Amino acid sequence: QLQASGGGSVQAGGSLRLSCAASGRIFSNYYMGWFRQAPGREREVVATINWSGVTTYYADSVKGRFTISRDNAKNMLYLQMNSLRPEDTAVYYCAADRAIAIARFTPNYWGQGTQVTVSS
Repeated sequence: QLQASGGGSVQAGGSLRLSCAASGRIFSNYYMGWFRQAPGREREVVATINWSGVTTYYADSVKGRFTISRDNAKNMLYLQMNSLRPEDTAVYYCAADRAIAIARFTPNYWGQGTQVTVSS
């Protein structure tokens, strides 16, 4: 029900745009977010967005470099990643759930993940 894509390998300073296609049932009712997990580390929140797209949250590590957005007409979630750093290397997951679960960074619905690798 959540399908992430757009990962790849880039050099530091480069950009990538991740996309997440969601089923209509999920997309029309839920808040959404992007999370990532680097090797040997716990999964962490990257950014979240409310249903209308007006309210967003960013982890301090990505503020000013990443932008989360959604297109409700297309049931799509996006993450524009600019000025990428080697420490951004991770598997990126899109997720969806009700507001409280997203706010607690504990969503129940997850995509399969897409690998982002940033080389120095």
